[in-house]
Amino acid sequence: EREELHFWVIERCDLNIKSNNSSHHTDLNGEERLIVRRGQPFNITLHLKPGSEEFKLRLYCLFASAGPLPSEESGTKVSFSLRDTTVDTEWSASASNDPSGNTVSVSISSSPDAPIGLYSLFLEQGWEKASLGQFILLFNSWCPRDAVYMQSESKREEYVLAQHGQIYRGTYKRIKGTPWHYGQFEPGILDICLKILDKNPKFVCDPDEDCSARRNPVYVTRVLSTMINSEDDRGVLVGEWDEILDGVHPLDWIDSGEILHLWAESGPVRYGQCWVFAAVACTVSRALGIPCRVVTNFGSAHDTDANLVIELLFDESGNRISSDSIWNFHVWVESWMTRPDLGPEYDGWQASDPTPQETSDGLFCCGPASVKAIREGELTKKYDAPFIFAEVNADVVNLLQLPDGEFVKLSGSTKSVGQFISTKAVGTDERLDITHQYKYPEGSKEERQVYEKAQHHNKLHQQQQEEESGLHVKIKLAHDMVVGSDFEVCAVLTNNYKKTRNCTFVFFARAISYNGKQGDSCGFASDKVKVPSGQERRLSLKLQYDSYGSVITPDRLIQLSAIAFDKKATDYHIAEKTIVLDEPDIDIKLTLYCRIGAVDPEEEAKASAEFIPTRAGSSVLLVSFDSDKLKNIKSFAKVVVEESISTEI
Repeated sequence: EREELHFWVIERCDLNIKSNNSSHHTDLNGEERLIVRRGQPFNITLHLKPGSEEFKLRLYCLFASAGPLPSEESGTKVSFSLRDTTVDTEWSASASNDPSGNTVSVSISSSPDAPIGLYSLFLEQGWEKASLGQFILLFNSWCPRDAVYMQSESKREEYVLAQHGQIYRGTYKRIKGTPWHYGQFEPGILDICLKILDKNPKFVCDPDEDCSARRNPVYVTRVLSTMINSEDDRGVLVGEWDEILDGVHPLDWIDSGEILHLWAESGPVRYGQCWVFAAVACTVSRALGIPCRVVTNFGSAHDTDANLVIELLFDESGNRISSDSIWNFHVWVESWMTRPDLGPEYDGWQASDPTPQETSDGLFCCGPASVKAIREGELTKKYDAPFIFAEVNADVVNLLQLPDGEFVKLSGSTKSVGQFISTKAVGTDERLDITHQYKYPEGSKEERQVYEKAQHHNKLHQQQQEEESGLHVKIKLAHDMVVGSDFEVCAVLTNNYKKTRNCTFVFFARAISYNGKQGDSCGFASDKVKVPSGQERRLSLKLQYDSYGSVITPDRLIQLSAIAFDKKATDYHIAEKTIVLDEPDIDIKLTLYCRIGAVDPEEEAKASAEFIPTRAGSSVLLVSFDSDKLKNIKSFAKVVVEESISTEI
């Protein structure tokens, strides 16, 4: 009876939020709640009522539970007795009495394999139980026993803690970095991320099983791949690649936090495209403690029939009539973790893609797939390795459909897919090329062996080192192609046959989206040319802003196509090139200036904006410029916010 009374001598429990959050690298979340990382001790203090007798620690037990239906069988409810020391492989706690007798310090260590999420903490003796408070448990890349452990501190700072980044878009010849604010530590974001997990279909079917599975970063990453898009559920973003007449255009977003808050308030957010899906997935992953980075693949294949060949079919007018496509770029995420389901040789970066393209296990999701497995052509390894392998390493064949329905091969390539795979470098705003992590050098013996290992039997023959005889078409560009200006491009037809050829030469331009969807025409030229052996003929095409300005998308992409054919010899050749029009740079000064109202040519209008920073330290100022003629121009500047110190006299 007397010992039972000791249980109620606790006056209050101090979760020591500030010191715990600091030591667990969660202090950027604020000091309103306890947020800790698994496998690492945190300390709480029990304050006893004055005059109470010695608090006998051995008589008490601690409970931690997560999810709506916690159970010991699933690992979502754990109990552990107070000991002299903590244990680093399971939940444990140790305690010591303060010499004054007024407080008890308790050190609690969670299992490095515990499910992440919101936990309730209780102290129990016999049939009596008292709540000590709640805490959120996250993955821990600082803990060597955690599946997401990263040895490098600089990489942990980049892939877990950094709230700003660069996302690369454009074409492989004109790669452009776009600033993005991930904002994983902004107020309310972590709660929204946990809500995303609670809205996934697997949680709805079996909450306890789903919460238990959240111990595994592979499982969580696959859930996020499903939930960032809204194809199968009320996920975060609605995708749209056609004309956008409502909602927010994907190019207007620069901040994941705004998207997540909108989703939490009113459901799926309109609209996203690949870089937006990836950026939001990166924010959620980092918020939950999974190291994550955004990756861009230039010349990204979309293989709809899973044969690892991109078959691009054209009619005689140059219109594409196939379902396979090659995107100018595509963006996904990589997350760092071990793969005990595959073997230690596949640990490290795992690619996953939240953009809804194809279904996997009945849902629109993709990955995580080991990047090492992709490089080695191990396509039987989970998840969705064949699709991602094709994105970076498919072969390409161009076919022309004749009026009688027969297809004639125009050209082929084993090198055009998967170029300049890019991500932001650690600690700088420079671009890091990681193509070598996905594939061996194009044309190398190893690259072809890997392709064959992928059991593809329809691959093209490698291009011969010396140029084959025949007709050859190439496109030459102007030096300055700035949106709003007129410029000229040129198609060059070379005859490498030994005889003169009489050809029809067609050169045209059309708007195109980054995912390869063709738009309206904005330029056309044609000619009947006689090309002697060993000579060339040129066909110029002037692209005028009056023609292309109203049809290009905010991506500012124009696809050029040149076709030369000699019908008598049934000889057809095609060249394609996608150009991205340059945008003017924004010069950011300490005071923010932007153009407003009606501005005549070469006239300047200024407006200043004042704002109050909410947090001291290094940050990034993002600027987005928009007008009726020039849209979606973005830039950034690094700033350091100093904490002001006021003194009273």
